[in-house]
Amino acid sequence: MTRTLPGLLAGLLAFACGGDGPMPADASLDAALDAAADALAAADAAIDGAALGDCGPTGGGPHWIEEGEPLSVRVRCATGLELAGDAFVIANLPDGAAYDPSRATLDWTPGLDQGGVYDLSIEVPSVAEAGPSRIGVLDRWDDPENVPVVDPTTYTEEHGLPVFHVETSPELNHDDYTPATVTYRGHVYQAEAKWRGGASFGYPKRSYTLKFSEDDPFDDPDRAFLRRRKVTLTTTFDDNSYVRQRLAFEMWNLFDPGHLQVESFSAVVFVNGEYRGLYAATDHVDRFLGEAQGLSADCNLYKAVNHDGNFRLTSSQNGGAPKVTLHDGYEKKEGLPPEGEPRAFADLEALVEFVATASSFDFQAEIGDRIDQRDYEDWWIFVSFIEADDSAGKNSYHYHDPAGGPFRVVPWDFNASFGQDWQSERQGWDERPEELAWANELFARFLDEPTIGDPLRERYARVLDGPFALGEVTDLFDGMAAEVRDAALRDEERWAGEMRAYPGWSWREDFTTHEEEVEYVRDWLTGRWTFVQGIY
Repeated sequence: MTRTLPGLLAGLLAFACGGDGPMPADASLDAALDAAADALAAADAAIDGAALGDCGPTGGGPHWIEEGEPLSVRVRCATGLELAGDAFVIANLPDGAAYDPSRATLDWTPGLDQGGVYDLSIEVPSVAEAGPSRIGVLDRWDDPENVPVVDPTTYTEEHGLPVFHVETSPELNHDDYTPATVTYRGHVYQAEAKWRGGASFGYPKRSYTLKFSEDDPFDDPDRAFLRRRKVTLTTTFDDNSYVRQRLAFEMWNLFDPGHLQVESFSAVVFVNGEYRGLYAATDHVDRFLGEAQGLSADCNLYKAVNHDGNFRLTSSQNGGAPKVTLHDGYEKKEGLPPEGEPRAFADLEALVEFVATASSFDFQAEIGDRIDQRDYEDWWIFVSFIEADDSAGKNSYHYHDPAGGPFRVVPWDFNASFGQDWQSERQGWDERPEELAWANELFARFLDEPTIGDPLRERYARVLDGPFALGEVTDLFDGMAAEVRDAALRDEERWAGEMRAYPGWSWREDFTTHEEEVEYVRDWLTGRWTFVQGIY
């Protein structure tokens, strides 16, 4: 707001007259002057008070553009106050940008070496106000003349999602950690990295595990990642909804806060300066994760790596033939003695043998002492509802404190879920939940024992009206889909062609775009909930 003489005089006149006409003729000159001075001071204070805070200078945004793409940003007062363009100053213009006061407009076409996030300060000196405006410049990965990101510490986001910049060693491999530098939200970590995954190891867009030091663990409090020693970056090459992994983990977490919680968020990844696209950043299931949630770090942790992780004496991998060992299908990830030494799997083998051979009486009497029964029952409800057939035996972690306490379970790996299998082939929503017992003898025994199965089925119905209620799940999905939409479309430009040509599923004739896949998953959720609710 600008002071004007008419405004001051109007304020003075109104104050001096007091709203009742001119001052009386017998009023003294001193009184008139005092009144005028008071009026002037009051008007001046009122104008100052209105001016400070009445503009709210802004350039809108955030504005997301690619390198080489022209941008024009008009600066203005967010309050609607009209000010001339020369009232605004942009103090920290990027190289090559210019502000035109006659149009109150910033113009900029960033170069191929200017990727990053720019937080501008738009100032109005006359009223001592300043306001922020963010411009995000995306790396032009598809330009032949593109320059790798010059400063990863300032390239912190894409479309509002955080960015991991990973610099790896030439010795990067699938088996052992090798030195790496990880830059995240401006912080540079001296870390380690390796490739991860089974079938996904063959993808052109691979997954990674990042390992951080005890002295400098990974932190992102806004995403519930505090002092993490390991983080997985899971490819979305086989999921063009881009949120199946996140949706599954969040549903598991919300199902029961007593579960071992696995946090996840969407992030963009660059590896050795190259744009790799949109990933799911996820907790790594290990002794550190258990310790952070109140469990002992001196644990045994097993991972089911194929369908022989079925709690049976027979092999699913070999057509029902007897297993060579009771721990067939599992790897030991944590604990002593290590895999390869005698009795390394002793506690797990005892559990497998009990589940496979115990009488009905013994099973009912003892299973609750050997496992956290609620955990394992929830595992069946969860994976059967989302049709995660590949995570019903295989792709699960089993935590046990050998000093005492029950086994705990963490389901894992959900590219096969929510209407697609592990090769991205479409799956209907009409698989009956109890059919999933083929994958896991624990599920079969729960369902076969009336004292366990009947209450479990009743609880399934309550879950469908609680944490898995249709509105709860679709709202969760819609929020994630909206959050990643722009980053997903950018990833789609990079990977859609290679995804459709990938030999693992190139025979498909029903590929979808990202936006079509979002609609597909939403419709599948509605169909699935309605079908299962009709059973229970």
